[in-house]
Amino acid sequence: MSEPTRETGFTSNLGVLLSVLGIAVGTGNIWRFPRIVAQNGGESGGGAFLIAWVVFLFAWSIPLIIAEYAIGRRGRMGVVGSFVALSGNRFGWAGLFVGAVATFIMFYYSVVTGWCFSYFAMTVALPLPETTETAHQTWDAFQAGGWPVPAHAVAIGGGALVIYSGVRTIERVNLVLIPSLLIIVLGSLLRAVTLPGSGEGLRYLFTADWGLLLEPRIWVEALTQNAWDTGAGWGLILTYGAYIGARQQVVRFAYATAIGNNIVSVIAAITIFGTVFSILGREMPSGEVLGVMQQSGPASTGLAFIWMPLLFSKMAFGRALAALFFLGLSFAAFSSLISMIELATRVLVDFGVRRGRAVAGVAA
Repeated sequence: MSEPTRETGFTSNLGVLLSVLGIAVGTGNIWRFPRIVAQNGGESGGGAFLIAWVVFLFAWSIPLIIAEYAIGRRGRMGVVGSFVALSGNRFGWAGLFVGAVATFIMFYYSVVTGWCFSYFAMTVALPLPETTETAHQTWDAFQAGGWPVPAHAVAIGGGALVIYSGVRTIERVNLVLIPSLLIIVLGSLLRAVTLPGSGEGLRYLFTADWGLLLEPRIWVEALTQNAWDTGAGWGLILTYGAYIGARQQVVRFAYATAIGNNIVSVIAAITIFGTVFSILGREMPSGEVLGVMQQSGPASTGLAFIWMPLLFSKMAFGRALAALFFLGLSFAAFSSLISMIELATRVLVDFGVRRGRAVAGVAA
């Protein structure tokens, strides 16, 4: 394995924070989190799940993020090299395992990123579906056609171009993507809470069914969602940690990253619960609305790619709002994707592969 390299690092604390938020804030926040809350809510509401989720934010995610920052900064290498630097050669397998899992996730996450890009383009160019049948037909036609493959190529190719240019480009891209994403998320929040009937969705979201806290399943789901939310333990933050300076405070970054990320999750949940209850609540009782959110299709695709366009079609300025929603979802997915490509690339670079070849190999 090569010696730790002194590649150019992040130039500012803001650049570090926004880049790591780019790791953490992804599709898991915007369309996985609301569905998981709905699936783990009781008859009264989903507040009990939120309590367990916040507990694991401080008991699991933040300690792991602190460790990843510290290990990456000390090792100045990717996940394999940093584990070797910390614990010796016999523990290099642990870093390899972490890197392999994150890379396997990248293989399908890049496909989902392509879906986000495609649906953004579709909402700009085509009318929104106005019936459930049309929404399903649009999704089925998209999956059956050839568009997912070139969309995947655009996603992975765009990410590879960013990574090929180095950490400074990662920083510059995230300085644009993350503030833009936050503006879109906040704009969607304001629109959702002003919809008639959205208050019923918010009431359900924040009302606790206390008996659920006695069920182990709720705690397991809360822990799992925290891992998805923050990216803690994936090795992505460790990889970016290799590029931060010795004087930059990892504990402060860890708290800001984890709490900021989970605030975005709550905002996304308020937006989606408010929107879904406002629109579907006119047509069906609350129990059936929850059923729609819970049965949202494989990998949560239904709520994002089938129901959200349909819901926006029933709103004033729905097409513009749908375009903003999928633009934000695309930003979230792409910022997370580039961190996954960087992780895999950095492992190869640490083994002596030139960066250009490493990026090309990962993208291929």
